[in-house]
Amino acid sequence: MGSLLAAIEKNPGHLRRSVVALTGIVVLLAMTGVRLCAGQAAEDWQQLVRDEVTSHHLDAALGVVEQRLVDEPGDLEAHGWRGRLLAWKDRWPEGEAEYRLVLEKVPNDTDILTDLADVLLWQRKYEESLQVLNRARAIAPADPQILARRARVLALLGRTPEARSEYQETLKFDPESRDAKAGLASLGGNSGHELRFGNDTDFFSYTDAAQTQSISLSSRWNQRWSTVFGTSIYQRFGENAVKFLGSAAYHFTGRDWVNVGSAVANPQGVVPTSEAFFEYGHGFHFENRWVPGLESSYEQHWFWYQGAHVLTLSSTNIVYLPKDWTWALTVIGAHTGFVGTPADWVPSGWTKLGFPLRHRLTGNLFYAVGSEDFSQVDQIGRIATHTYGGGLRYQLAEKQDVTGYVDRQDRTHGQTETSFGLSYGIRF
Repeated sequence: MGSLLAAIEKNPGHLRRSVVALTGIVVLLAMTGVRLCAGQAAEDWQQLVRDEVTSHHLDAALGVVEQRLVDEPGDLEAHGWRGRLLAWKDRWPEGEAEYRLVLEKVPNDTDILTDLADVLLWQRKYEESLQVLNRARAIAPADPQILARRARVLALLGRTPEARSEYQETLKFDPESRDAKAGLASLGGNSGHELRFGNDTDFFSYTDAAQTQSISLSSRWNQRWSTVFGTSIYQRFGENAVKFLGSAAYHFTGRDWVNVGSAVANPQGVVPTSEAFFEYGHGFHFENRWVPGLESSYEQHWFWYQGAHVLTLSSTNIVYLPKDWTWALTVIGAHTGFVGTPADWVPSGWTKLGFPLRHRLTGNLFYAVGSEDFSQVDQIGRIATHTYGGGLRYQLAEKQDVTGYVDRQDRTHGQTETSFGLSYGIRF
């Protein structure tokens, strides 16, 4: 200690330089520590967001991002994440605003540009989405994700040749692109119209067999309008009937549609002589690994027979499941008014499970209970039924398929009906 004091007395300048140097080192270490902590904190919140998204906890992830923006209002990564999470929660205008805020600072960020294009697409702003993707393509002309997105929007705009060319361009840079392959297949397979021919045969335990031949033309004119026209010829219970049907559907948003139609037939007692119906449907998208989507619809259908009338109110829900499985459930209430019987409400319903079997082959199983076709000759106004069946669909070629089904119906009074049908469809 004495020697140290002596050294200081002999060289006070050296002491001052040492103190200054030591102070600088301490400050430098402190600043480095602050930066390391800040960097660690940034990594921590982003990892936490990713973990919550992986667990499908979007609200929790959004809460993390909101807190980050309270601490760091100018964090563009946080604004980008906020836009992404809002878009996934179907809060599209808010998500769009976040993306545009980020692009004001970093206009050439292709990730944010593609995210913005997606949220515009979901709002059916196809032209705006295409403009954003054109910007992204100019920045990264070889990015297959951008090319595939642009092709999809072009297809939605009805610019099919350009969409096909863009999908082909995608495959040049990514030969295994599933989006491009599926897009090309959809352009080739869904060319606007489907013509279908069918035959159905019913065998009864109490009378002769019945047959129905049908032909229909389904057309998708654009992203909003589609139509169906068809004719069916019936041979049932010693009578012949011919029915003509037409309907038109309008998709006024990406997830909402309305469908109206009617049918007429010649005077007889086995099928309605006239019909009218309307349907409203809405699609739902969920951030859920088990149930990613749902379509729900409501329909009112009027049937007029000779001397009878029926009104049905039905609700149908189609649940989309993983690996291309689907489950449909329909509940029906029928208000019947047949000659000689009081008007009454009769419940019925059916459910169907659809599933893939192997390449080009899909199957389904279904079960129905209650009154089904309300025909006077068929059912004398009121019977109880249980129906079990299944079907197959085989894709013959890119634009052709064959569909078949078989079912058995057990009725009251020990009566049974066994039915099978086959149809062939071609798209052009």
